[in-house]
Amino acid sequence: MGTQVQKHFDQLPDEMFSIVQATTAGIGARLGRLVLPGRAVIETPHYLASTSRGVVPHITPDNFVRSTSIQGVYVGLEDFLGARRTPPVAPPAANPNTAGTIAVCTAVGFKALHSDDYIEGVQHVQPDIVLSLADVPYGRALGNRRVERAVDRSTQWLNDHVEARRQASMPQAKLFASLLPVACRNQSYYIESVRDHAAKDVSGLVIHDLSTLENLPMELGPLPRLGFTSPATPQEVLRHIRLGIDVCTIPFTSEATDNGIALSFAFPAPNDVCRDEPLPLGVDMWSIEHAADCSPLTPDCGCYACTDHHRAYIQHLLSAKEMLAWVLLQIHNHHIIESFFRSIRRSLVEGTYNRDVERFQQAYESQLPAKTGEGPRVRGYQYKSEGPGEQRKNRPAYNTLDDRKEAVAGSKSVKLDADSNTLQQQGFAEKQL
Repeated sequence: MGTQVQKHFDQLPDEMFSIVQATTAGIGARLGRLVLPGRAVIETPHYLASTSRGVVPHITPDNFVRSTSIQGVYVGLEDFLGARRTPPVAPPAANPNTAGTIAVCTAVGFKALHSDDYIEGVQHVQPDIVLSLADVPYGRALGNRRVERAVDRSTQWLNDHVEARRQASMPQAKLFASLLPVACRNQSYYIESVRDHAAKDVSGLVIHDLSTLENLPMELGPLPRLGFTSPATPQEVLRHIRLGIDVCTIPFTSEATDNGIALSFAFPAPNDVCRDEPLPLGVDMWSIEHAADCSPLTPDCGCYACTDHHRAYIQHLLSAKEMLAWVLLQIHNHHIIESFFRSIRRSLVEGTYNRDVERFQQAYESQLPAKTGEGPRVRGYQYKSEGPGEQRKNRPAYNTLDDRKEAVAGSKSVKLDADSNTLQQQGFAEKQL
C-alpha cells in the first residue's frame, strides 16, 4: 500500500499543498504533500524544528547538513525583525498590542513593532513561508471585547500585507494567515477576510489554538495548517494530528535536550509493554547509572549519536559541562522526532492510526522525565525580566572551594617580597625546615 501511495504522490499536480488522503470529510487527520519552490517535497504530517537566532540550538550548520534529516525550520523573526518565536516570551503588560503595533521581546527588552515595519522586513528576508501579523496576546485569554479589537486589527493588518505584496515586484513568499486563538464563529469577520484572500493571496493557515478548528469554513479546508500550539508531549502531538494539524512546531524537542533528556519513544508502541509499568518517554542522561553503560541512547537507533557514541560517554560530557553533550543529544532527539512522524504517516496510510494512538497512550508515561541537571547556560532573551531582586539564571562558572572560604576571608594581603616567616605568620604558607 505504501508503494501505491508513493505512486499517487508522483501523479499529483504541481500545487503547493495537496491532500493525498483524509480520514474524514471534516476536521481530522490527513496525509498531504507540501511543495515549495526550490525545496525538497515535505510529506505531511510533519514538523518544523524551532530555532534560536536563526539556527537550531546546539547544532552548527555543518552538523545540520551532515548529521540530521531536518526538512524545515521555523525562524522567529522576533530574533531579528519581530515575528514571535515559538514558544513565545510572554509580554509583561496585560494588553501590550495597539492598533498599529505588537509587543516583541528583543535583546534590549520589549519593544513595539509597527505592522508596516514587519511587512517591509519580511519582503526583504524572503523566507519560503511568511506568517501574517495577528493581534495574539500570548499567555492570556481573549475576552469578548478584546476579541473584537483583535479581529479588527488582524483584518486590517492582513489586508495591508496583501496589498503590499501585490505592489511589490520581488518574488513572493507563501503567505499563511494567522488565525486568532478563539473559535471561528467568534472571529467571523476576520475569517471572511481570510476567505476572500484565500483564492489568490493566502496559501495556508496558522493555528494558535485547537479550538479554532471548530467550524472552520469548508472553503479553507484544503489549505495547509501550521500549528503554533506548542504541544508538550508526543501524546499531544498525536492529538493535534488527529484534529487536522499538518505541520507542527515542537518546542519540547530542544527543551528535552537542554534538560539532558534523550527521547526514547517509538510509534507505534512496542507490543510487549507491561501496562502496570509504562515506558518512559525519555532517558535522563544526568543519572550516574549511565556512567559505565556502553549501550546507545536508544536501542536500534541509527542517528550519529547512537552509532558512534554510548551512554557513558554522553553522561561524562554532561557531568563535565562539555558542549558536545548537548550537540549529540540534539542530533539524537531530532532523529527520534523524524522517525516519529515517518511512522505516523505510515500508520495513516495503513489505516491503523486511531488504534496505534490508543496503544501509544497506554504504553508510555504521560509526561517527559523531570529535569535533574543544570543544563547549558540560559540565554537572556529566552525569559522576561521579573524585576528588581530576581535571581541569576546561571550559576557562576567558578566558585571558591568551601573549605577555603574562611581562610580567604580572614587573610591579609602581604608584600610580594615577604619572606617565608612572614608568610607562615599570616597563614599563606607553612615553612618547612
